[in-house]
Amino acid sequence: MSEESRKERRVLVAVDETAESMYALSWSLKNIIFQNSSDTLILLYVKPHQPAFAPLDSTGIMDDPETPGCLFSPDVNATIEKYSKVVADCVLQKSKKMCKDLENVKVETQIESGDPKDVICEMSRKLNVDLLVMGCHSHGDIRRAVLGSVSNHCSQNVKCPVLIVKKPKPHAGAGD
Repeated sequence: MSEESRKERRVLVAVDETAESMYALSWSLKNIIFQNSSDTLILLYVKPHQPAFAPLDSTGIMDDPETPGCLFSPDVNATIEKYSKVVADCVLQKSKKMCKDLENVKVETQIESGDPKDVICEMSRKLNVDLLVMGCHSHGDIRRAVLGSVSNHCSQNVKCPVLIVKKPKPHAGAGD
C-alpha cells in the first residue's frame, strides 16, 4: 500500500496510573503507531467520580431526597479533586513523554470524569476513533465477576475494533 493511499487513523489509548496501561501504550507505539505516519493518537485518562451518598436521619430515612449530601466535607472534596487532577496530569505527562519521538503523529490528550467503562465507550464514539487500545489488569475471575472488566465491557460496546494488550507476566526465577 502506498503512502498516499493510506488513510489517516485515529487511535484512542486509554491510560491510567497502572503498569498495564503504560505497557499497552508502549506496545501501541512499537506496533501500531509509526513514527512518520499521519495518524492521530488520543491519550484518554478517566477520573472516577467521587463517592457520594444521600444523608439519612436517625430513622434511616433520607433527610431530603431532593438534595443528596456528600460523603465528605467541601474541604475534603476539594482536596480529593485537586489530587485527582494532579494524578491525571502526571499520567498524561508520562504518556506524552513516551510519544516524544513521534514526528508526524498528532498526539492529543483528553481528561474525562465518570465510570471508565462508560466514558471510554462514549469517547470512542464521540471522537470517531478507528481503534481503541486498552491494557488488561488481569484481576482474576472472582474480582472480575463482582466488579466487571472495563476492557471486556468496552470490547462489547464500542463500534470500532478494540485491542486489549496484556502485559506479560515475569518468568519465575527472573532476576535470580
